[in-house]
Amino acid sequence: MRLNETGREPHREGRAMADAIGEDGTAQAVEKALGLLDLDTKARLLSGRDMWSLPAVPEIGLSSLVMSDGPIGVRGVHWTADDPSIALPSPTALAASWDPELARRAGRLLAQEARRKGVHVLLAPTVNLHRSPLGGRHFEAYSEDPYLTGEIGTGYVTGVQEGGVGTTVKHFVANDAETERFTVDNQIGARALRELYLAPFEAIVKNARPWGVMAAYNGVNGASMTEHRELQQGVLRGEWGFDGFIVSDWLAARDTVRGIKGGLDVAMPGPRTVYGEALAAAVRDGRVTEAELDEAVRRLLTLAARVGVLDGAARPSPRRPARPHRRGRAGREIARRSFVLLRNEPAGGRERCCPSTPPPPAGCGRWP
Repeated sequence: MRLNETGREPHREGRAMADAIGEDGTAQAVEKALGLLDLDTKARLLSGRDMWSLPAVPEIGLSSLVMSDGPIGVRGVHWTADDPSIALPSPTALAASWDPELARRAGRLLAQEARRKGVHVLLAPTVNLHRSPLGGRHFEAYSEDPYLTGEIGTGYVTGVQEGGVGTTVKHFVANDAETERFTVDNQIGARALRELYLAPFEAIVKNARPWGVMAAYNGVNGASMTEHRELQQGVLRGEWGFDGFIVSDWLAARDTVRGIKGGLDVAMPGPRTVYGEALAAAVRDGRVTEAELDEAVRRLLTLAARVGVLDGAARPSPRRPARPHRRGRAGREIARRSFVLLRNEPAGGRERCCPSTPPPPAGCGRWP
């Protein structure tokens, strides 16, 4: 087990930091802010203001919360060469280092970048699996192995959130291929779902306490993931104890009532979504209870407190952004550590991984 500079295990320190959030006035600040909101404002808070941000409510001390891609850098809200971003090696390369502490360092660096660009939540990490060579977004995922993915993802989330920036572990769940990725309904057996697709999310939720999860476009066993009560409310929150917010993938939220009852807290992007005015109307006509709405708003306000945009809660104390040459040094180290050579040598009393001489083709003599 690797130890950090404090002598403690990184995953346990991340959990201790998360546990401390409840002791600094956050819960009181959240409840006070929630009590000052009317129905329409609460519903509006759960709907994007624009492509990347949520609405501000100055009357309760809430600033606009900004989200941004992505897994290997921080795009920010302004796409311009005047403000370039550090581009780390792909997450697949990071996972090839087999080093969760290196992933944690990468997360810390990206948190500094996010703060520099005015971003509060990173839309990352991607912990879907390399299940098909046709997956066009595999470069932003870690591995085909759920255990390795969970360990590297835990390090990444811990590092980002130590910098006072939120994460959204994505895409929950089974969003592992490109074919009909927006509409496909993946039929998955219980064992495969648990041991493969859910396993990385479970490890990260339990070991790093992420502040967010992103719900995927696809369906699983008959229900759209943005409306999947069994997996979002039952497994993610009920079994694993996830206490963060759930945001839709962009344009993945399709139904107001099924979304809020299924556990979806925020519909992105805005300004037109299935929440906002539609959600307020659903509460007024009895299809959604105000208590259900309040739970979603409470989770959002908790996120706002954690990232420092809600008055009355302790603000994070992020590190000063790294200088450009140090950011480049970190990227080069990840790239260097990602080169893994398999040595075909006996080890630990075992034989070589591969035969030293390839077997002859059937019906032929031995190779010369």
